[in-house]
Amino acid sequence: MSELVTGEAVALELRPAKLPSRALAVLLDLAVAVIAYIVATIGVVAATASLDEAAQTALSIALFVLVLVGGPIAVETLSHGRSLGKLACGLRVVRDDGGPIRFRHALVRGLIGVIEILMTLGVVAVIASLVSARGRRLGDVFAGTLVVRERVPLARTGFVPPPPPWLAGRFSGLDLSAVPDDLWLAIRQYLTRMQQLDPQVGQGMAERLATDLAARTGTPALQGVPPAAYLAAVLHERQAREARRAFGHGPGESGAPAGLGGAYGPPVVPPAAVPPASGVYGVGGAPIHGQPAVGAEEDRSSASQSPVPQTPASQDARSADRPATGFVPPA
Repeated sequence: MSELVTGEAVALELRPAKLPSRALAVLLDLAVAVIAYIVATIGVVAATASLDEAAQTALSIALFVLVLVGGPIAVETLSHGRSLGKLACGLRVVRDDGGPIRFRHALVRGLIGVIEILMTLGVVAVIASLVSARGRRLGDVFAGTLVVRERVPLARTGFVPPPPPWLAGRFSGLDLSAVPDDLWLAIRQYLTRMQQLDPQVGQGMAERLATDLAARTGTPALQGVPPAAYLAAVLHERQAREARRAFGHGPGESGAPAGLGGAYGPPVVPPAAVPPASGVYGVGGAPIHGQPAVGAEEDRSSASQSPVPQTPASQDARSADRPATGFVPPA
C-alpha cells in the first residue's frame, strides 16, 4: 500500500504500480507514438517534396516534437493520467496527494521523459524506479506525481458488506485524521470475516474496535447503532473520501450538511421516523448476537395496539370490492 496523505491528513490506500506493468505501458505508448510518427512523416514528406532540404529538416524536427513529446502530454492531460498503455494495464498517474494531474504535471513528466526514456532507451527511468521506494522515475519526482494501479485483484480483498442505508452520510463531518492504518486494517478484516466468527467473539471484537475508533475520532457512536454497523458506516465514509480525492470527481463536493445525505443521494430520514431494514449487521427485525434489534420496541408496541373496529359501511365497501362468484344466496 502507498503511504499517500491528503491535505486533510487522510491516508490513501493506493497501490503503486510495479516496474514490469509500467514498462509494458510505456512500450505500448511508444509503439502507438512511433506508428503515428511514421505515418505523419510519410504524409509530410509526400506533401513537402518540392521544398529544400533545410525546410524538410525543420518540419521533421517539429513533427518529432509534436508527435513524440506533445502527443503523450496532451493525452495524459485530457485523460487525467490515463494514456493508452496505462489504460490497457490498469494504471493511472495521480498527484502525490492522490488528486488528478493537470497540464503542468503532464508537461514536466513528458519533457523529462524525453531524456530518461527516449534518449537513454529507458535506462535512467529503470534505475530511478528501482531506487525509489514508490517506483517513481525522475519525471514523477520533479512533477510530484505517482503511477498507481486502478484495477486490484478481487481475490486479495474480501467483500465488506455495505452499511445500513439509514446510516449513509451521518458521519460525513467526522474527523478521521487521527485513525491509524492498522486500526483501519483491523476494521476491514473484521467486517470481511464477521460472518465466520463465533457470535460472542465477534460481538466483543466489534465493541472493542468501535470503542477504539470512537476514541480516535473524538465522537462517540450513535445510540442504538450496533457496533458492526457503526464500523461499516465509518469505513464507507473513509472510502468515499479517498475516491473523491483520488479521482477528482463524484458526489459529495456540493457542500451538503453532515447527516443529510448529500454525498449519497436523497436526504437520509432519521431512524426514529423510518425503521431500518434488517441486514448483516443485525439492524432492524433481526437481533445481533442475542441483543434486541433497533426498532424492536416500536414493533412490539405497534403490535400490542388494539385493532380498529370495523363499521358496517366499511364491511359493505370491502364486500363490494370482491369479485363476483355467480352464487346468489337464498332469500
